[in-house]
Amino acid sequence: MFDAAVIGAGVMGCSTALHLARGGMRVALLDRGAICREASGVNAGTLTLQMTRAALIPYALRAHEMWLRMPEWCAGGDVLATACPGLSLAFTEAEAAMLEERARFRRAAGAPIELVSGRRAMEIEPGLSDRVLLAGHCPIDGFSSAYLTGRAFRPALLAAGVALFEKRTVSGVDREAGRFVLETESGPVEARRIVLAGGVWLEEMAGWLGVRLPIKVLVNQLVVTERMPPVMRTVLGVASGLLSLKQYANGTVLIGGGWQGIGDRTRGGLAVRAENFVGNIRLAAHALPALREARVVRAWLGLEAETADALPAIGPIPRVEHAWIIGSVHSGYTSGPYFGKLLAQAMLGAEPDLPLFPIDRLLAKEPA
Repeated sequence: MFDAAVIGAGVMGCSTALHLARGGMRVALLDRGAICREASGVNAGTLTLQMTRAALIPYALRAHEMWLRMPEWCAGGDVLATACPGLSLAFTEAEAAMLEERARFRRAAGAPIELVSGRRAMEIEPGLSDRVLLAGHCPIDGFSSAYLTGRAFRPALLAAGVALFEKRTVSGVDREAGRFVLETESGPVEARRIVLAGGVWLEEMAGWLGVRLPIKVLVNQLVVTERMPPVMRTVLGVASGLLSLKQYANGTVLIGGGWQGIGDRTRGGLAVRAENFVGNIRLAAHALPALREARVVRAWLGLEAETADALPAIGPIPRVEHAWIIGSVHSGYTSGPYFGKLLAQAMLGAEPDLPLFPIDRLLAKEPA
């Protein structure tokens, strides 16, 4: 029997399992596919504070450092994390007002964001459009190669003694005296504690334990260009949140921003939505005119989960002893490794370095 079974091997599940194992627990990590091949492996890899909720800035600051130092604490695993400045752009007066308000809250939470003029923004990023009115500048920003996330975690998990059960679908959980029995097509897995870390599938997984936890599902579109000469040296976004731009070392430019595609949690991402694809590309070229000459290589979809307030679900599951949950937060990749570390601290009986986010606030009310 395992001391803990973590169901869902995205970045949060992997980090939780790794830190539990290093804390002395015998841990099983299960996923219906390969580790970090859902949202954690197909997102834009953005490590920005300017798209992070103010309440999560202290967490994101610590996670940013973890990403940059990943080869040190993750047994040599590397996601090619790159540190660089970030700019959030405003092209209209309404966007400028939005930028000012959000920067104020994020600064109060500890993010070193300053507002700069459009002219100053062009000095920081010479390729910018001259139509920028105002920009938020943050020296702490960056990005990773998200598709490397699972490859980075795997050797660390194995070295820590975590039992990896990939392509092992869990269909339900039974509670028996002092243990949980996970039902899988290859036979049961028993553990004294469980962690639900299933991202967009947390709503269904919580239902195994009689908990009604509504989870919103986003079907984000991403686009990558051909290799280009250097056209940018920062991470770029817009105040509305509808753009994320970064250029990798190989010259490709990744274009994101949460434009929605076609799909759902049951069938996954099905198809790119043409009008959103065009809108995303046009906005990118508006912000960085050099992209007008770029050719698109491919586009893909990734599912993202959100709670009702876009803050994390991290903590014990009410009325189910030794059951825990983690996941489903806007831009969760950015803070993912640190969230997993915090949950492991709590499960190991220590006081977490920063508070968790118990799910009592999110639970659907039973009908009277």
